Amino acid sequence: MDGIYMDNAATSFPKPESVYVAVDNFNRYQGGNPGRGTHRQTIQAGSVLLDAREALARLFNVQDSARIAFTANVTESLNIGLKGWLRPGDHVITTSMEHNSVARPIFAMTSQGVEWTAVPCTEQGCLDPQLVEQAIKPNTRMICILHASNLTGTIMPIAEVGAIARRQGIVFMVDTAQTAGVLDLDVEKQCIDILAFTGHKGLYGPQGTGGIYLKPGLQIKPLKEGGTGSQSESLEQPECMPDRLESGTPNTPGIAGLLAGVEFILAVGRDNIRQHELAQTEALLEGLRAMDRIKVYGPEDSRQRVAVVPFNIEGMDCGEVSLRLEYEYGIVTRSGLHCTPLAHQTVGTLRQGACRLSPGYFSTEADINHVLQAVFRLAHQS
Repeated sequence: MDGIYMDNAATSFPKPESVYVAVDNFNRYQGGNPGRGTHRQTIQAGSVLLDAREALARLFNVQDSARIAFTANVTESLNIGLKGWLRPGDHVITTSMEHNSVARPIFAMTSQGVEWTAVPCTEQGCLDPQLVEQAIKPNTRMICILHASNLTGTIMPIAEVGAIARRQGIVFMVDTAQTAGVLDLDVEKQCIDILAFTGHKGLYGPQGTGGIYLKPGLQIKPLKEGGTGSQSESLEQPECMPDRLESGTPNTPGIAGLLAGVEFILAVGRDNIRQHELAQTEALLEGLRAMDRIKVYGPEDSRQRVAVVPFNIEGMDCGEVSLRLEYEYGIVTRSGLHCTPLAHQTVGTLRQGACRLSPGYFSTEADINHVLQAVFRLAHQS
């Protein structure tokens, strides 16, 4: 692809070369359906899944990798967690910054008797953990929050909220779509009972990959039932993890790529990836804030956000900004509501949306300079 890619919050691009090689090698030379038979290819396919679980367990400090089940994406993982745990009469707490992958399932469940409180965040998308604690009711059964906003990049205080949930005996689920592979995630220290992740963003895997972690002892209703390759003599869905949540043939070529992506992170170092993206985010924020007619959203301090920088140009539709950046300057961005109307309502951009810049580990200083020059020219054209 020619040009400059600034849409890593939607999906990371490019991937490490090892990811492309892993997917191609599996499709060309391995094949096999994991857990479906005893021949060499199915055993090799099963090893891919096992190795990927182990690598993810290292990244998230999961003690038993069997507690990680693979899904198609973080949306499926969140639906499993929400619909598998909550029942009519239960109360769930979220923030006002949630993505539609959380907001829509919960909204649908409110018609079935689930009660929902979205704790308000500041205009910068920041959350006060005490407001979460104050929202707890006798029937509160889950607290579900995102780790970082896909609109403002705001990082949420998950360790503090997790501690509150643990003290109150409430299940704590975290949406890590924007943070897995970039920020520290430790299910033990952060008291995370359910962790939902996607493979195609900060983990550098292919699209169509994701997963969910369940704390040991936590049993939830599966979103679907079917063949697992285990206990096939029974019509009942297996109780053991990960089989309970993994019905049907998995995306094994994609998981092979996901494994390569996680291995890349472990080799490079998550902190090094974070520092690289932090420097780029700081450069974008400083450059944009120095320009006239530019409104930037989210925390002032770049350390309080992931590599996501939304902005608007005064008097110009965000869709036009995104379109012109691509066709006139070769810069790929995303504009609109980013599937998160609650966050836009919180920030004050529900009617206009925003143009979002999201650099990644493979973005360069030259890329950032080119982006700033292009935005400056758009903002100052008569």
